[in-house]
Amino acid sequence: MKYARFRDPAGAVRRGTVDGDTISFGRNEYDMDAVQLLPPCEPSKIVCIGRNYAAHAEELGNEVPDRPLLFLKPPNTLAAQGDTITAPAGTERLEVEAELGVVIGEQCRDVPAERAMDVVAGYTCVDDVSNRDDQRQEQNWVRGKAFDGAAPIGPVLATPDEVPDDAGVRSYINGEQAQSGSLSQLIFDVPTLIAEITSYLTLEPGDVIATGTPEGVTPLADGDEVAIEIDGVGRLTHSVRWP
Repeated sequence: MKYARFRDPAGAVRRGTVDGDTISFGRNEYDMDAVQLLPPCEPSKIVCIGRNYAAHAEELGNEVPDRPLLFLKPPNTLAAQGDTITAPAGTERLEVEAELGVVIGEQCRDVPAERAMDVVAGYTCVDDVSNRDDQRQEQNWVRGKAFDGAAPIGPVLATPDEVPDDAGVRSYINGEQAQSGSLSQLIFDVPTLIAEITSYLTLEPGDVIATGTPEGVTPLADGDEVAIEIDGVGRLTHSVRWP
């Protein structure tokens, strides 16, 4: 099953089921292109995983960590399908990072890996948009990762049964493929990530875990059109501009 949050023609925020290009809510059906799609959840935080693909760690000149490398994106980073992301002033290198987003369905803490999927509401697409200029100059990555709009997510929430274990994760810039990887290449899989994260902090309903990006991260230019595609979820699109 797939779900979408959207604003209907009357301006009300709804959550409907998705069938192809149609969203159903109650007795009403809407064409997805005719409504404003919103992020499929409202996270209190996005927990991001760094270097979770060996080839990506290598292309950045970094070693693979021996435990999940965690950092946070706050709610101000959220962006939705079709939004335009504005690069921070002075940025020269903004890059695309296609990632599987794991949406949490219930408040949870200290979840063992064998029960981790019980707390998962579904999967979505995430672009961990990264400002490399500032990321390389600071330790906590606030300027590099937490600027407004730095986490487009969507377009839908797909239940885990919709997404194959080896689902492809891809990014495109102006229609040209930049990244191509598979969930089977994750160093730390979803249950392992949930167990590790919840051993340190409480996850709330709607929180998102961005599971890391494959190799091929590519710099963006003013006016670029970006697409993030995950098998079983769909395609998230957004654009970028420089101030």
